[in-house]
Amino acid sequence: MNEFDLIEKYFNWKNLNSNDLGIGDDCALVSIDAHQQIATSVDTLIEGVHFPKGTSASDIAHKALAVNLSDLAAMGATPKYFTLALTLPEFDESWLLDFSSTLRVLANQYQITLVGGDTTKGALSITLNVTGTISQGRALLRSAAQAGDHIFVSNSIGDAALAWRQIQQKLTPSDQLLQHFNTPNPQVELGCALVGVANACIDISDGLEQDLGHILKRSNVGARIDLSQIPLNKEVQSYIQKTQDWCVALAGGDDYELCFSVAPENLEKLKAIEKNLKIKLSEIGVITQNKGIERVDDFDKKCQSYQHF
Repeated sequence: MNEFDLIEKYFNWKNLNSNDLGIGDDCALVSIDAHQQIATSVDTLIEGVHFPKGTSASDIAHKALAVNLSDLAAMGATPKYFTLALTLPEFDESWLLDFSSTLRVLANQYQITLVGGDTTKGALSITLNVTGTISQGRALLRSAAQAGDHIFVSNSIGDAALAWRQIQQKLTPSDQLLQHFNTPNPQVELGCALVGVANACIDISDGLEQDLGHILKRSNVGARIDLSQIPLNKEVQSYIQKTQDWCVALAGGDDYELCFSVAPENLEKLKAIEKNLKIKLSEIGVITQNKGIERVDDFDKKCQSYQHF
């Protein structure tokens, strides 16, 4: 049983009001009133699982908040508040100063306020719960993709996965790869801009195919993707050319870019967003009526994204 099956079997109780949304998307949605909803999500980062032992306090702080902000971005929500549960093996003033300073800088950048939390002693782990807001019925959902939609990915993917692979092989990744792995940039501004333009959206945390697969399952559709159109930086391109291993881009994860679908009639609006935000948005395929993911390429290896169980 993987983590998603575990959640579905034991914790998807489905006892929400009709306008609310629980387990199954990047955030839960809870109505405040007839006009606004709260989007909320929680993530835990554990040393040795989500970041290597010896990672700097500054990088840990950045990643912990960034990955949670990415969930808000995937819903098109505006960040508002967060809580922090911090488990430390010991008191280290220098570590805490670096951690808190970086956390504050990133929180200020995205205008999200720390409002509480908990501190305990134990193995190093960081849990953040983020809250944002969005107008009633306007959230980007995984369940709204339609056959004929064009599939897009923001910026590039695969850098973080290649960095982690090199770390596991006792190699030293380039500064660029490490930056993508340790300090991802949540696409909050893009997520908000996509409201009313994109049909379905998800952040790429576990790998492109697995995360796109969540959209397909919830929307009861399929997809055809062109591997040659997947946006890759030069180092990832070079790695794939040498190894012919597309799994680093298809299943690597830790990208925290957005994957979303757009109806043909909204493509001009999307071009305007790309220009206004000065961001690279790459079309990688199309939503189909057939179930599953079809690759336009001769790479037929099954790629396995990371699973906790």
